[in-house]
Amino acid sequence: MSVNVNRSVLDQFYRYKMPRLIAKVEGKGNGIKTVVVNMVDVAKALNRPPTYPTKFFGCELGAQTQFDAKNDRFIVNGSHEANKLQDMLDGFIRKFVLCPECDNPETDLHVNPKKQTIGNSCKACGYRGMLDTRHKLCTFILKNPPEPPETGSATVKKDKEKKNRKKDKENGNRPGTPPPPPPPPPQYPHRDGDDDDEDWAEETTEEAQRRRMEEISDHAKNLTLSEDLEKTLEERVNLFYNFVKDRKEDGSMDMADKEVLAEAERLDVTAMGPLILTELLFNEDIREQIKKYHRHFLRFCHNNKKAQKYLLGGFECLVKLHQTQLLPRVAVILKDLYDADLLEEDVIFVWAEKVSKKYVSKELAKEIHAKAAPFVKWLKEAEEESEGSDGDEEEEDENVEVVYSSSARELTVETVKPAKAQREEIEDIDIDAI
Repeated sequence: MSVNVNRSVLDQFYRYKMPRLIAKVEGKGNGIKTVVVNMVDVAKALNRPPTYPTKFFGCELGAQTQFDAKNDRFIVNGSHEANKLQDMLDGFIRKFVLCPECDNPETDLHVNPKKQTIGNSCKACGYRGMLDTRHKLCTFILKNPPEPPETGSATVKKDKEKKNRKKDKENGNRPGTPPPPPPPPPQYPHRDGDDDDEDWAEETTEEAQRRRMEEISDHAKNLTLSEDLEKTLEERVNLFYNFVKDRKEDGSMDMADKEVLAEAERLDVTAMGPLILTELLFNEDIREQIKKYHRHFLRFCHNNKKAQKYLLGGFECLVKLHQTQLLPRVAVILKDLYDADLLEEDVIFVWAEKVSKKYVSKELAKEIHAKAAPFVKWLKEAEEESEGSDGDEEEEDENVEVVYSSSARELTVETVKPAKAQREEIEDIDIDAI
């Protein structure tokens, strides 16, 4: 009977299954032991060596374990029920099999005995991280890393060798004897024709060489693109950081705004671009530098609220570096960023509502928010005033009438009094006076 690998999932159609543990108690007295009969099948379903869960049982129970891989016998000393071991196996699966991000069991362990680290990678969501090595089993894993999976070519070679052995046995040849040489290829009579006159050499003109070099460079670019996208987010961010740093050092940064954006899009780090640019292009003279590098930031921040949030994060980091010069001018700098269309009102309001310690300490973040409060207040009041003025204009527009006169040379605009006011004027008229 099979059960779900992640037993917290109750879906009967869950695709990841494993056999239920079968435990058999052998011996008596001090020599009593529990044999996990189907440990090889269970470990295969978890994509882990069978020694790992067996050793995990020993660590959790404080018992010795024995492995006999040739006979597929994996033993835990002492008498233990199958249900108890099954519940304990759930703990092994949570710590050493399931992905921390998506709870998917399609993971691989990457053991580095030199650095004493155990990595975990998920084939489903692409997660890559490090395991907590404080558990006793980690010491065993570091000493006994999992065998690397056989590549497709190796398995194909083994299959071919097996087939050749079977053929040798059928033909009566010994396995060690070399096969008979193949028959010589048939020789056909030579035919005279136009084929002899064809020139199969490559074209050597300059145009052909240039065309071949362009094809090679295009293939190289595509290869580099695919290789870079397979790297982790941190590695891609470092590549973009070094790219911007090189452009700044060689003096080509001023006109490289399109090139910088293209590199960020290539590495899929567009949203984080303003964070890197803030670190490399801004210092205590940020007000002048906003004007200088306005195009660079606008290419990232235009209609991209996530990039604007990273810009605010980079600004907080900059205030931390130049605290004495920039902290008193936080409100003015935020207004410069707002006037330059690098920050939208909604993003500023969301940022102002919550103090975060993601980029700087909580104390400094509170100081930055306190200094920015006057600007945020002004922004809210300006928004309310604009909404109020729009309403007044609509009321005024209702009381305006365009009058056309055939004798006049141009259209005239007259203010029409509301009907209520006209009725009041009529009521005030003295009838005797008429």
